[in-house]
Amino acid sequence: MTEPRKPIVEMPLRVRYHECDGQGIVFNAHYLAYVDMAMFEVEKALFGSHQEAVARGVDVVVAESNLRYRAPCRYDDELVVAVYLNHLGTTSLIIDFEITRDGRLCAEVKTRYVFVDPATLTKAAPPAAVREAYAAFVPAQAD
Repeated sequence: MTEPRKPIVEMPLRVRYHECDGQGIVFNAHYLAYVDMAMFEVEKALFGSHQEAVARGVDVVVAESNLRYRAPCRYDDELVVAVYLNHLGTTSLIIDFEITRDGRLCAEVKTRYVFVDPATLTKAAPPAAVREAYAAFVPAQAD
C-alpha cells in the first residue's frame, strides 16, 4: 500500500477582493500567482529563503503550467495551497499544487520547473545539496 503524499509546505491564504472578477470568483490568472507564492514558501522551508537557494548556485524558472479548476473560490475564502513534489529529474522538477477550501479541492496546478544557473539563466543541474533537499519529498513508488 502506498502512503499518502507528504506536502513540502501548506500555505494558507485569504482571497482578496481585487482578485475576483465581475462574476465574483477568483480570476483564473490569480491561481498561478498563488502557486508562485507557495513556491517561494517551498524555498523558504528547504533553504531559508529564495536568496539562500540562489546563493547555492541554482534558481528555477517555469517551463510549463497546467491548471484544472474544480470549484470556484470567492472573496474572503480561506484557502490552503499544498505543494507536492511529483518528479525530480536531472535538470527539472514537476510540482503538484492543490488549492483547497475547507478541505474541498478547488484547483489543481501541475508546474514543470527547470533548474538554471542564476548568472546565465541557462539550464543546469542543481548542486547535490539542493537535489537532496528536494529528493526528501520524492513520492514513494507503488510496488
